[in-house]
Formats: sequence, C-alpha cells, structure tokens
Amino acid sequence: MTYFFYGSRKMTSSRRKVRVMNLPNICYVQQSFPRPQVLDVFDATNDALLTLRLDQRIRPGQKIGITVGSRGIQNLLPILSATVDFIRKLGCEPFLLAAMGSHGGGTEGGQKEVLDSLDITEEALGAKVLTCTDCRTIAHTPGGLPVFIIDSALMMDGIVIVNRVKTHTSFKGIIESGLTKMLVVGLGGPKGAQQFHGFGPDELPRLLVEIGETILEKLPILGGVGIVENAYEETAVIRGIERDQLIAKESELLQYSKTLMPSLPVDTIDLLIIQEIGKNFSGTGMDTNIIGRTRIQGVPEPQKPSIKRIAVLDLSEESHGNASGVGLADFITQKLVNRIDRQITYLNCLTSTFVTRAAIPMYFDTEEKLVEAALFSLSAIPRDKLRIVIIRNTLFLMECFVSEVLLPELEARPDMKIDKAPHDVTFDCNGRMLLKFP
Repeated sequence: MTYFFYGSRKMTSSRRKVRVMNLPNICYVQQSFPRPQVLDVFDATNDALLTLRLDQRIRPGQKIGITVGSRGIQNLLPILSATVDFIRKLGCEPFLLAAMGSHGGGTEGGQKEVLDSLDITEEALGAKVLTCTDCRTIAHTPGGLPVFIIDSALMMDGIVIVNRVKTHTSFKGIIESGLTKMLVVGLGGPKGAQQFHGFGPDELPRLLVEIGETILEKLPILGGVGIVENAYEETAVIRGIERDQLIAKESELLQYSKTLMPSLPVDTIDLLIIQEIGKNFSGTGMDTNIIGRTRIQGVPEPQKPSIKRIAVLDLSEESHGNASGVGLADFITQKLVNRIDRQITYLNCLTSTFVTRAAIPMYFDTEEKLVEAALFSLSAIPRDKLRIVIIRNTLFLMECFVSEVLLPELEARPDMKIDKAPHDVTFDCNGRMLLKFP
C-alpha cells in the first residue's frame, strides 16, 4: 500500500541509500521540570525505616516480607537492599514478596522472569524471592467483598510495603497507584486484581480505600516506604509511613508527585510519534495522563492534551511482550505486532477490564510506511501547519522533536531550550526511522 500525499526523495550516502520524507522542518527541544532529588538513597531509606519503629514491633527470628512489584522504579535495588539489611540487623529473616497481581502472565514462572529482568534476585539482594499466585480469602469488607491475599504473604510475621506513589492511568482518587494498591492488587494476586478491576473506574477509588483498610486490619502490616520520582525518573522522596497513617500520608505523597509529573511541550498536537511503549514506562504502555487518552467505555476523555493521531514504532524489550495500552494508538508497526505476547497482554487487559487497550490498531510493514499513512490521514492540514511531536516514550519527556510551527509557542517559555537547526526525518533502506536523539 502506498500513500502519495507527501512522498519522499532518495539520498545516497557512502554506506546506504536513505530516504528523506517531505515533512515540515523538525527541531530539537529540551524541556526542564522541577528536580528535587534524594542524593543518598541508602541513607534516606534507613531514615525512612527508622520512622516505622520496627525495633518496637518485631522480634528476632520472625519472618518479615518486603513487597516487590513489576514496575521499573529508579533506585529500587538500593532501596530494597537497605530494607533487607535493616530487617536483618533486627535479627529477623527478610523475604522479598512478589506482589504483582496478574502481572507476569499470572504465573509464578512469569513473575520470576519479570523480577529477574529487574535484577530482583536472591543473589543481588541477599533475601529469598517468593513468587506466588495462590491466594485465599482472609476477610470481607464492610460491603461484603471477599479480600484475597497470596499465600506467601500469609506466611509472614510482618510485612513492609515498598512502592512508588504516583497518579494512576485509569482512575483518580485520594490514593491511586502506590502502597495501598500494592496491598489490594499486588498482594491480592490474580483473584484480587481481577475482582478489584472488575468494578470499573467509578468504583475503584472507593474500593481501594475500603479493601485497603480491611487488609490493614487483618494482616501484620508494619508500615510502608513510599517513593516519589521526579520527571527525570530520579528519586525525589523516600518516606516511611506508619501503618495507622498509611492511607492519609500516601494521599499527601500522591498530591506532591503530581506536581513533579512531566508533560508534552504543547497541548494540541496533530501527530505524536512515540518511539517505544512498554510496561517499564507505564502500566498502560504509554501514560494516559500524558497522551490524554483513556479509552474506557463510559468515561469521558481528558480535555487536554488533544492529539489527533498517535503513532507508535516499537514495544520495549523490558515489557516482555506485554503490549497493554497498544489500543491507545492509531498506528503501529509490524515489528511491534511481532513482539506482542497475546496471552500476557490479554490477561492484563481482561483483568483490568479495559479490553480496548489490547486492540491492535492499523499496522504497517515499516516505520516509513506508518508515518506516510499517518500523514495521509492528516492531509486536510497544510504541510507547514502540521503540529508534530516526536518523543522516546511517555516517561522521558525532557527532550523531543517538534515541527517548526510550534516554535513561536515555545520560545518565550523559560522551561524550554530550543535548537532551531532543522532535522530531516530520514529512513534507511529497510524503512526504519533514522532520526536520533542526541
């Protein structure tokens, strides 16, 4: 299939032929965001753990679980290492509990594969890693819902929750993605995750609190270590939260985390090209808060940003074939399709109930053909007026490429550094985009 709206021209280099697409001038832009940062992660973790007064709450010889999830959290290894050492110095035996809900394909082998890829291993951290998908009902909420907990957590004398606190990609509430969600969905195992997500986004904020409070009453939760990251994916805060204040203090961390979130350089875009999506960037592959799309039936779409077309070039290796969120795009490549593990992707989206996010958009043999098709779909807009933004992924937004028409909006902003030298969007003989970030 060929599109002729813009076309391309061939350019010969010493090694190979490249094709230059007739796009508007593309310029490189750097964005700056607030950048609070923890400089000594190990010491900050120890300080956070001291606030939990664990020496007054646990006894030597007890088994203490430390939760680990499947997200790519910066500095997670030193945070976990400090926590393991802290617990061992109190004379207890630390265990790393896989608190992953249905991630890893809902199997122990899948959980281990994901954790191994994050270097969360006994060799690296000095504590046994317990994967588990079997769970049982430990109580019922005031509303009558069963509360599921994985068997490995029930073997522990105490549990420390360690997780990043940030806004969720599917619902909004006083708490969203963080410590309490790791209790409810992570330690809830596949059954807990399925039940929770099955109620839909309107009910999730309330149920997260209700189920979380029940777990706090029934399980020996010792407290939490909440992590907040800045827009550069650096550790901005490590805070210890005692059990009795978990939900209230997590809510405060959530609000602070939202002030540190990155964003696209403009709110109105004709074509957004994302080089990679994946679970290591967002639970939905690409962050719905960044792209302004949720595609949840019955839930209004965000008013901004407003993006006409989203094109995605690839799926990250770190996502292990989980392409949850691919349905948020309009165009993808055959290469991305080939990377999809349908079983893992479908389980994730069936569990969340947001099945549209697993739908396969239009896909094209090469990145060049994808971009041609995307531009053809926008042919009503004059070439020099196209508002184009190109990003690596939705997590790292410190740098991007933008079409020249956007520069007047960005030049007066102190958070923008613009290189006005134009860049050609070129493709090699295999149709792969050659535009690279510095």
